[in-house]
Amino acid sequence: MDLPVMPPVSPMLAKSVAEIPAGMQYEAKWDGFRVIVFRDGDEVEIASRTTKSLSRYFPEVIHAVREELPPRCVLDGEIVIAHDGRLHFEELLERIHPADSRVRTLASRTPASLVAFDLLALGSAALLDEPQTARREALVEALRPARPPLHTAPATLDRDVATRWFAQFEGAGLDGVIAKPLDLPYRPGDRVMFKVKHARTADCVVAGYRLHKSGPVVGSLLLGLHDDAGHLQHVGVCAAFPMAERRRLVEELAPLRMDDVSGHPWGDWADEAAHASRRMPGGRSRWSGGKDLSWVPLRPELVCEVAYDHMEGSRFRHTARFRHWRPDRTPQSCTYAQLEEPVGYDLGELLGG
Repeated sequence: MDLPVMPPVSPMLAKSVAEIPAGMQYEAKWDGFRVIVFRDGDEVEIASRTTKSLSRYFPEVIHAVREELPPRCVLDGEIVIAHDGRLHFEELLERIHPADSRVRTLASRTPASLVAFDLLALGSAALLDEPQTARREALVEALRPARPPLHTAPATLDRDVATRWFAQFEGAGLDGVIAKPLDLPYRPGDRVMFKVKHARTADCVVAGYRLHKSGPVVGSLLLGLHDDAGHLQHVGVCAAFPMAERRRLVEELAPLRMDDVSGHPWGDWADEAAHASRRMPGGRSRWSGGKDLSWVPLRPELVCEVAYDHMEGSRFRHTARFRHWRPDRTPQSCTYAQLEEPVGYDLGELLGG
């Protein structure tokens, strides 16, 4: 491979802001695997945000790149899996599998798409120093003939349109809006773009905690919500506490510690078969590897309010953020019914546009 921009390249990043800034180019914030794609003839490399190769996990994307992209190019984009009108991040996670036969089966069953939103090189020219507007024009022109599963990310210069997108696209599983300064060159690894993400709150039962890797202090709180049948389902964790708070939490939660997990709603967490019918902490996967999945059970009597971005099925998509305790709420009142459901939006309309 001999391109004007060679791997490894770290993608340009965004920093969070509270509202959509004015006077920029706006795009949807995709919820997939961020990638830099390098093509030099038949040689194709798909690199992750951390510059690791993802090529073997997406054979259908490799094929599409060879068929649809210019012969020599480098682009920034997102690999997503979309069907039934929305994105499905958990199906992307299933692709990171050691067995090639399993990867190819999934590629046939739930094929991935590549959504391109920046162009770093074309032919023999590096475009890193070109402004955002010029790179966008070059991207649109270079991918004009491309067919699905390759897509050019929709973009607009109209802030009102971006505001409407922010509300609409969540129903298709997208994550918010990205704003890019019009004169911005491509700056690998730097947080020079802006992102506005959805943020909501929920009152959750604190039913346990995991210890921090640094020692006997709280690493994360295990959160639960009751389903329609009254079962407490594990919906995620909240973390990122200052060290002093981690130490204080151990003392504060000590009266609720349970010596015998058998009386806990997640008492059979170590039984892998039990995870098929309920969400509990400690479920093993290819991601857990040899990690210590143990946790400290608490009597499920304490309620806290957390902020979350959005749901992935029946759990929080990302780590939630602790807001404060809710002594005025009972654990039984913490149900899925409190969660706001975004209005559905057909992803086909977005990609088709």
